[in-house]
Amino acid sequence: MSLLLILSLVFLLSWNVAAAGDDDQQKAFVQCLSNSTSVASNISNIVYPSDNPSFSSILEFSIRNRRFDTPTTPKPLVIVTPHNVSHIQSTVLCAQSHNLQLRVRSGGHDYEGLSYVSPRPFVVLDLIQMSNITVDVSNRTAWVQSGATVGQVYAQVGKSSNTLAFPASVCNTVGIGGIVSGGGYGTLLRYAGLAADHVADVQVVDARGRVRDRASLGEDVFWAIRGGGGNTFGIVVAWKFNLVTVPETVTMFSVTKTLEQGPTKYLAKWQKIADTLPNELLIRIVMYKAVNPVTIAVVFNCLYVGSKDKALSLIQESFPELGVTPEVMFEMTWAQSTIQFAGVNGTTLDSLESRTPVKDVIYFKAKSDYVTKPIPDSAMDGLLKMMMQDGIEQPYVIFTPYGGKMAEIASNSIPFPHREGNLFKIQYLVYWKEDSEEVSNAHMKWIRDVYDYMGSYVSSNPRAAYINYRDLDIGENMNSSTGGNGTTAYQQAKVWGVKYFKGNFERLVKIKTAFDPTNFFSNEQSIPSLGVGKEGQTTSSNSSSSASAPSGDSDGGNNAGNETQSGDNNAGNGTQSGDVGQGDNNTTNNNNDNNNGTQIGGVGQGDNGNSTTQTSASVVVRYGPRSYYYLVLLFLVLFI
Repeated sequence: MSLLLILSLVFLLSWNVAAAGDDDQQKAFVQCLSNSTSVASNISNIVYPSDNPSFSSILEFSIRNRRFDTPTTPKPLVIVTPHNVSHIQSTVLCAQSHNLQLRVRSGGHDYEGLSYVSPRPFVVLDLIQMSNITVDVSNRTAWVQSGATVGQVYAQVGKSSNTLAFPASVCNTVGIGGIVSGGGYGTLLRYAGLAADHVADVQVVDARGRVRDRASLGEDVFWAIRGGGGNTFGIVVAWKFNLVTVPETVTMFSVTKTLEQGPTKYLAKWQKIADTLPNELLIRIVMYKAVNPVTIAVVFNCLYVGSKDKALSLIQESFPELGVTPEVMFEMTWAQSTIQFAGVNGTTLDSLESRTPVKDVIYFKAKSDYVTKPIPDSAMDGLLKMMMQDGIEQPYVIFTPYGGKMAEIASNSIPFPHREGNLFKIQYLVYWKEDSEEVSNAHMKWIRDVYDYMGSYVSSNPRAAYINYRDLDIGENMNSSTGGNGTTAYQQAKVWGVKYFKGNFERLVKIKTAFDPTNFFSNEQSIPSLGVGKEGQTTSSNSSSSASAPSGDSDGGNNAGNETQSGDNNAGNGTQSGDVGQGDNNTTNNNNDNNNGTQIGGVGQGDNGNSTTQTSASVVVRYGPRSYYYLVLLFLVLFI
């Protein structure tokens, strides 16, 4: 028998064993769920194994990046679309019992696909059915499930009041849970700060399956989940937000300059004033490659929280070079302005609630930077030149000004640290349509080259980044799938962690270690546990009370939807830019959803790109048979 034949037989045997293992895990997991009364009663509308006719359509509906929708992309064994928190708890407990990772998504906007892709056998918990929103106008609050989208929240708030708003992303299809997990920003950034700055309470399922609120979590964990990234501390079922008061009228306007008009001088002036303007005025820049003729368009997207007359007076005084006239300025309600910025197909608030992206889903890669001193004109010219590179289909660079409210909030008030001292944030994006390795490699190289080129002109030590613009190029937890050694995980995570969180990273690690010492909630960029301490609250937590796992119609979920920015510039409004966040939540309780618990706030919410850690036993179960066949191979090679 030839060596080649032996190798082929061993490969086929090991492949079949792995496939059989996946099939067994899938069947066992589905059987586990069917043992849950709440799931079993409606299992055909909740649980979708990979051989279900609806599996592919459900999986692909919320995929926002085709880089993670290829024939070789790992697919989940099962998709679960929970309708209430007991379904989530059952899913988490069954996934643990059968050594499956759990990835959770609401909007599916994770830049690196972590809410629906895993390198190990996994289940997707898709929170699309959990999108309840309750607005309390008199108290200026809202309870929102994590499966709701930003557009759904904007629509409901706008329908409830013309003088209330919520500061989240520009893109309407992003999941609320994901955005808040990483901070969350939009056009009200300078006026009101981040979405995470306005969280008043939460409903969370912890690693023991308990439903907890702010009081029972303690202030440390409550601090950590508001911007510390998803997939780390627990499943955020619902968020209670304090809404923001705005005038009945806001003003929008846009001005576009092209390469032929010498945009560098306008960019230089913008850098001098953008972070110093009154909090009510945001001037955001979107640069992209236009066609017919080919040039770089530099779009100044503006929102003034107030009347047209005041906006005109302010812009003519502070930035007369733009040449803004009354004819390009439009008054509307805040909610109506979100329609314009999102570039959705429609003019009513209902159009914001669509989960279908404005643009076709194509391939993209993104990166981020923070700028603390003005970029020289020569460097800006070089950036514009790189954007004109032949063969690069849709490059975008977006400048979002800071200052205003962002500079007034302490850098350690929540885990998101990018506050005072930042002039603006940069997002680099590149899109392409062709399904080709050569084309993909060219575009990936382009954005990495741009990132390298900009290194001398942005923040350093660390070179800061925004976690909702997830970028695995800056580092990842290589052992996230297996738990790994706490010290090793910490050293890996620190590489990227200080870029996202700066000095807040160390506090996040301590909270994680105390709250989830076994690192049950993990993914390629989740806060690591040092593996010490007891599971439960951090020492400074206020209470250890908890609710048992609820059954019935309590809503639950996870936050982990990442928001992509699309490159539309309809009506001069520019690309959609906002946030991405991704949360991963799993529970480790071995009891289940038959327990009766309390529902907090009447609403639950979730969206999380979750990846649960695998125990060493799972590795043995998964790979033990393969090792056996390799031993057989060694025997055959030596003795035949």
